[in-house]
Amino acid sequence: MNCDCGEGFGAYRMGDDEAMLGVVTSINVACGFHAGDPEIMARLFRAAKARGIAAGAHPGFPDLYGFGRRRLPYSPDEIERLILYQIGAAQALCQQAETKLCHVKVHGALSNLAMVEPSVALAAARAVKTASPDLFLLVPAGTELERAGLALDLPVAREIFADRAYTDDGLLVDRSYPGAVLEDVEAAAKRILAMVREGAIVTQSGKHLPTKIDSLCVHGDSPNAVAMAKAVRGRLEASGITLKPFATP
Repeated sequence: MNCDCGEGFGAYRMGDDEAMLGVVTSINVACGFHAGDPEIMARLFRAAKARGIAAGAHPGFPDLYGFGRRRLPYSPDEIERLILYQIGAAQALCQQAETKLCHVKVHGALSNLAMVEPSVALAAARAVKTASPDLFLLVPAGTELERAGLALDLPVAREIFADRAYTDDGLLVDRSYPGAVLEDVEAAAKRILAMVREGAIVTQSGKHLPTKIDSLCVHGDSPNAVAMAKAVRGRLEASGITLKPFATP
């Protein structure tokens, strides 16, 4: 189970990172472009090491004002360097914390773009491979990002989202549409268990799209994120499913 965290900035905080660290097995730490800063990053990498949690980088568009959820007009080559720059910062702060960076997960609008645009997906995968070919690329299952990671022989972990609805194309429903973000904690936990058992994404219309599933994401910035994460983990473990990091921290 993974969550996006460290998404405050300076004196501002978003989400309850400390509580989420007690539930998840991997964290994706904002790298200063859409959110985050060196102090927040360093604190979370130290905390991840102390708890045996796999630490990852969460690079996004340079868009603090829009929280990285607005598509910006960068070329694939520029996107590759933007991602590589952020991974480098995360690697350096992990080194200071005497731990290692295990994976990379692209954030927000940049991830949405890479899910459907092969050139952007390859740019992201190239950035990860340049930083270290041993880094896992954590990707939304069944997308161009997954295909790009496999094409470059990166270790790939496929994720599904506990708190987001899916279109019949296997993509996330746009946040501007009703029902895109799931609020019912128990219903979301039940849905996740069904998807894991079946090895399939369940769409908003009820379709089942077969896929490999390696990781589950709960977004750390939603108001009920901690309750959602606890409910999902509890439902899975009660059904005999064990959660552990996909990469060794």
